[in-house]
Amino acid sequence: MSNQLHVLTRAPKARIEPEIYGHFAEHLGRCIYEGFWVGEDSDIPNTRGIRNDVVEALKNLNIPVLRWPGGCFADEYHWKDGIGPREGRKTIVNTHWGGVTENNHFGTHEFFDLCELLGTKAYICGNVGSGTVQEMAEWVEYITFDGVSPMANLRREHGRDKGWDLPFFGVGNENWGCGGNMRAEYYSDLYRRYSTYVRKFRDLPAYKIAGGANVSDYHWTEVLMREGANHMNGLSLHYYTMPDGWHNRGTAREFDETSYFDTIKAALHMDELLSRHGAIMDVYDPKRRVGLIVDEWGTWWDVETGTNPGFLYQQNTIRDALVAAAHLNLFHNHAHRVKMANIAQTVNVLQAMVLTDGAKMLLTPTYHVFEMMKENQGATSLTATLEGDTYNINGKELPALHTSASLTENGEILLNIAHFDPHNARTLDIELHAFEAKSVSARLLSGESLQAYNEFETAEAVTPRTIDGLKFEKVGDNTKLTLEVPPASVIVVKVEG
Repeated sequence: MSNQLHVLTRAPKARIEPEIYGHFAEHLGRCIYEGFWVGEDSDIPNTRGIRNDVVEALKNLNIPVLRWPGGCFADEYHWKDGIGPREGRKTIVNTHWGGVTENNHFGTHEFFDLCELLGTKAYICGNVGSGTVQEMAEWVEYITFDGVSPMANLRREHGRDKGWDLPFFGVGNENWGCGGNMRAEYYSDLYRRYSTYVRKFRDLPAYKIAGGANVSDYHWTEVLMREGANHMNGLSLHYYTMPDGWHNRGTAREFDETSYFDTIKAALHMDELLSRHGAIMDVYDPKRRVGLIVDEWGTWWDVETGTNPGFLYQQNTIRDALVAAAHLNLFHNHAHRVKMANIAQTVNVLQAMVLTDGAKMLLTPTYHVFEMMKENQGATSLTATLEGDTYNINGKELPALHTSASLTENGEILLNIAHFDPHNARTLDIELHAFEAKSVSARLLSGESLQAYNEFETAEAVTPRTIDGLKFEKVGDNTKLTLEVPPASVIVVKVEG
């Protein structure tokens, strides 16, 4: 069967908010400490304790938003432990992640310094599970208020005169689980109460995000939207790609084709989740004022051999890259409702962008997918219809190709293509309706096998390359081109008009 992609360039759907390409950094394993933070006295080059190589790598992704301090850690984090002179900060035990000592050397001031170095927006997740309303209210005041008040004055005592911008604030995290094991009805009341005191002290939208559902808990979404939609700007959703469930995750590097197939199928389940949670939201919010915020997503494998089980350190292969591309395509295609997404996590944890080992650093295949697709940030999602064949194994099938299309502010068409079949190349015939192309370029990410990954000795084993010699033709008011898509690959095509 032939594979055909028809793109209606004059049928815009919704803006792809840049925050869909957001990231997540929790006090977990080596994400913060060793990943971002090494301290001013480190031999690793740093700026005020934040390592330079990681910052420079992530700046190249145009990171739009960074979520912090958790995750499960957020609902045991008390922000006053992380301010003031570092030698005087309280040490705590990180009970969720490895039982290690947390010295709180990376706190509010360091986080906003990191955001400024990255040029990214801040998304803070507040403590509902073990914190008080007053504690949350005072944190927002400490961060944002420029006037005279107890918390603003305390911030000045610690070296910061003007407040910071805080465009996004999450009221609790996973309160159905590690954030308090609450029922939806109970949390919805707590959300209404706590969010009342997330005050707007600066001339910025106070974008308040309620802790949403775990995977397919549609009852949670129903209750939160029914009871709290008028009090929120966003509702979160968490979904990790684990084809065989929590107790049989498998390893990141050693897997067979059946496991790979099941992984891609599990990743594509996100489409159903976005559709069904979105449909519930539409009932209570038909104008789609409330954004669906997928602020934890990605693959979750067993930790690498010899590493702390609570640190969630895993390698990153072509399989992970294809999972990332599929998710970003789905977020583009659901951009009418999805307004932010935060991959878990940025450095050294789960499906990371960057891995470090002392002074060494590498970029993962997932990093390269984000870099290749970053120009979709702020573009307009287009109606695109794919007619194609399937990838089959053991009597099961998936679409072989998975796509999204967008129109950038500069008038360029971006075609984002993930090809799941690891054996066979495919020819994709593309027709851009009502669009006259002037040039076409493309970049490709693939590897020698599904298990291909970058390690510190071979840090460029999996990197993007340019596809040369692409030709196109004008047919009436349309543009046609044909693309040869290698097995197990991600391609981004840019068509300039």
